[in-house]
Amino acid sequence: METELLFLRDAYLREVDAEVIDVDHDERTLALDRTVFYPTGGGQPHDTGVLADLPVVDVRKEGGLVWHRLGGEAPVPGRGATVHGEVDWDRRHALMRTHSALHVLCGVIWNEWGVPVTGGNMEPLSARMDFEFNPLPEGFKERVDELVAAEIAADRPIEVSFLPRDAALEDADLIRTKVNLIPETVREIRVVDIVGCDKQADGGTHVRSTGEIGGVRIVKTENKGKGNKRLRIEVVDG
Repeated sequence: METELLFLRDAYLREVDAEVIDVDHDERTLALDRTVFYPTGGGQPHDTGVLADLPVVDVRKEGGLVWHRLGGEAPVPGRGATVHGEVDWDRRHALMRTHSALHVLCGVIWNEWGVPVTGGNMEPLSARMDFEFNPLPEGFKERVDELVAAEIAADRPIEVSFLPRDAALEDADLIRTKVNLIPETVREIRVVDIVGCDKQADGGTHVRSTGEIGGVRIVKTENKGKGNKRLRIEVVDG
């Protein structure tokens, strides 16, 4: 049995009632039949919140199961129990805004300079992203600030869809974001499309439109070696 990942289809779900399908009492971890809690992955940190009236302190995906580590002193529920969970929404929504901001950044840099992203990581309302620049173009920061602000002002819809693997491999935008590196066992590809700006195969949580991101500031650029430049951003209220 696998955990159903409810957040893949609706990132705005905050609560869930689920069945415990496996438990490790020593580690205080539960695997559920369905979850709204995002597990660490793809550069996005795990959600926190409350599950079975205990704090959720870590969430990890192992194979087809999502494991929720619980804090507190009370015993964790056993296998077969029905539990209620609620995500820390302020943290989750901050991560959604941040993740969407990074996709906007990827989109404007690709559309303006044709340069791909090579890596990234995020925390709520702050993030870094690496690009294949050598060197950075003249006036880069100011131009990126301008382009990102324009995409946010346009309030572009952010759409989630699911494509058969073969169809995804024929999409030039998805090939650019290395969809071909996704294991062949994954036959359905989740696509996040900022309409008119950026399209990526992605498993993270996002806001519904770019206007919901707020504002984005590039706070620092760093040289991380030949052909690799790092941008650090902050997401602020618009």
